[in-house]
Amino acid sequence: MRRDLALALALLLAFSQAPAQTPAPAGQQPAAPAAQQPQPQPAQTPAPEEDSDEDDVVRITSNLVQFDAVVTDKHGRHVADLRPDDFEIFVDGRRQEITNFTFVAGEPGAGRAAPPAARGDKSTPAPAAPMRAGQVRRTIALVADDLGTSFEDIYNVRRALKKFVDEQMQPGDLVAVMQTGRGLGALQQFTNNKQLLHRAIERVRSNPQGRAGVSTFARIEPDPLPNLGSMTGGRGGGDRKGAGAEEDDDDARTALDEFREGVFTVGTLGALSYIVRGMREMPGRKSVVVFSGGFQVYRDLNQPKDFRGSDRILDNLRRLTDQANRASVVIYTVDARGLVGVNLTAADNYFPAPGSNPAESPTTARSREILGKQEGLEYLAEQTGGIFIKNTNDLSGGMERILDDQTGFYLIGFRPSEDLFEPLKGKTRFNKFEVKLRRSGLSVRTRAGFYGFVEFKKRPAPRTRNEQLLAALASPLASGELSLRLTSLFNSTAQKTPVVDSLMHIDASQLKLTDEADGWKKAVIDVAAVTFGESGEAVDEFNRTETIRARGEALRLMLSEGLVYMMKVPVKKPGAYQLRVAVRDAQTDKVGSASQFIEVPDLGKGHLALSGVILTSAYDEPAPAAAQPQAAGHDPLREATVRRFRRGSQIDFLYQIYNAKVDPATGRPRLSTQVFLLRDGQTVFTGPRAPFDPGPQKDLTRLKAGNRLQLGLNLAPGDYVLQLVVTDELSKGARATATQWLDFEIVQ
Repeated sequence: MRRDLALALALLLAFSQAPAQTPAPAGQQPAAPAAQQPQPQPAQTPAPEEDSDEDDVVRITSNLVQFDAVVTDKHGRHVADLRPDDFEIFVDGRRQEITNFTFVAGEPGAGRAAPPAARGDKSTPAPAAPMRAGQVRRTIALVADDLGTSFEDIYNVRRALKKFVDEQMQPGDLVAVMQTGRGLGALQQFTNNKQLLHRAIERVRSNPQGRAGVSTFARIEPDPLPNLGSMTGGRGGGDRKGAGAEEDDDDARTALDEFREGVFTVGTLGALSYIVRGMREMPGRKSVVVFSGGFQVYRDLNQPKDFRGSDRILDNLRRLTDQANRASVVIYTVDARGLVGVNLTAADNYFPAPGSNPAESPTTARSREILGKQEGLEYLAEQTGGIFIKNTNDLSGGMERILDDQTGFYLIGFRPSEDLFEPLKGKTRFNKFEVKLRRSGLSVRTRAGFYGFVEFKKRPAPRTRNEQLLAALASPLASGELSLRLTSLFNSTAQKTPVVDSLMHIDASQLKLTDEADGWKKAVIDVAAVTFGESGEAVDEFNRTETIRARGEALRLMLSEGLVYMMKVPVKKPGAYQLRVAVRDAQTDKVGSASQFIEVPDLGKGHLALSGVILTSAYDEPAPAAAQPQAAGHDPLREATVRRFRRGSQIDFLYQIYNAKVDPATGRPRLSTQVFLLRDGQTVFTGPRAPFDPGPQKDLTRLKAGNRLQLGLNLAPGDYVLQLVVTDELSKGARATATQWLDFEIVQ
């Protein structure tokens, strides 16, 4: 990644060859600009205040132990009117006096599917602006356990994930889609961008190396080992004849299967532990939803759980649940197998021996396997205050139950006695919670307890230059100490080489300036940028220090209008990317960050595609009175970066069209364009579908295009999204349409 100071100006000049500064593109006469009428908007709930240490759900210190509890009635509805004297809290059988108590209300009906939004083109989800910490209501990690989910079941998991993103995801949700058997990346996978989430869902696949096979149960076949041994004199034959040899073979196979199962189970728990640790500093109500075919913890369901447990798996489970409790993360689990039938099928080749014991039939073994693999998922949910969804084929309905479970909870705290943190028989003791209700007909669910050591200390604030920049780049949340605005535009050269041009606006008035001789002022900033691929891996990075000097009129303009910093991002292959940038004031240590989603199409396949969109004000015609103040100090480069316009003003949007088909009869393309204006996912303006005439352009594979839109005087100030849709009338199906999005802001 390298800086190119002339790049953005050259880009604007190249685009300006399109007739965007005339009333319409060449040969195209659109309808007169319309004053958009605002359509009814959904009610907005004020964003919560910034998170602080005092807002932690679970706190374990020597002075306070605080935990969350969910109370429901017999119909599963949340109960929100209880008082402290309605609760009895016990730790290891000893009653505790409640010192802290409050009810935290969530979003009612947050898990129910939302009605389809009245959007323009529905082929691609509308982008969302990166959130700040105070805007996050829920942080949700959706984890597909590909190490333990069969090929058949993973399909239903993908369907449930897609429905969540399309219909159940709410404003204020920060979401990640991950797999246990693949690279987890870092926290950059958490996003509110539905395009990125859909990309992640498309990558969810079963893992052929995992502990699950093609389907829930392997088909039953005769055991070939005894016959093979008798024919070859090898295993099962020779000196190893009789029941004893067969039992040895069975024991060997069982031991191998248990070892393999244990290895991949520990892999699943390790991946979940990594996710939980990463969520520790995240804001909002935090939850991990695990879709899995399950794993067995105890070798014999008839034995006491503390007696026949697999030590390695149990140790990892206990560490994971303790980490989740201390990080205020609730783990919900979903049996991805759904409601499973255990009867024999046509694929089975079962021939019971005469006089065999029916109690050991395959159906009995399959029933035992179902129950055995559910116990691990049930344990995770029970220990962290979550719920376990099982024996249902409606995974989306299970997801709805999980989200509805977050509509409210009680925070309960007490002052612990010193002995709760003292070792018991030389080991850290586990203090078990027990919560009872005095009001009948209600159920309470909470975490299982806590280990007797005090809460981890908060991570110290980053101190060095690199620590501060890395923290800002790794966080999925935008930082506001320095105000940044990022615009990344996909473009292609005549050689079809993909390029991403990035423009970053910096509010220079927030920088500390030092005096120099002859009236010069100086600021020093550190700039870092990272491009993340679809799996959260860093594919390119940029890091340098810049010294800025200005005086006189240049200084005045810099302080009033800000700085525009330009970068050229090389793109090695098509795909979906996140560009994240961070800027640090070297004098004050203030840091700002911004990010943007970039979709780079594969132009080599010949499919219709669009470049990024440049958005600027139109100044060749008189602007409405409400927009006149904006005309002062017109800077197209700054406007294309900041994308902030007054209502009532006219804006030009410029772009390029790639790979349009050509009509053999006329030698010209047949394209139509349409523009939509959206706010909060709802369409507030639909432009007419108009034919596009490229005019005298000769390179029909890279068409310059542009148009004009007048913003209605009655549009409310706020964030909007412009969606551009281009249709190739000579193509069919999904490849006949290409769309591009760009967010901007309307001000008074």
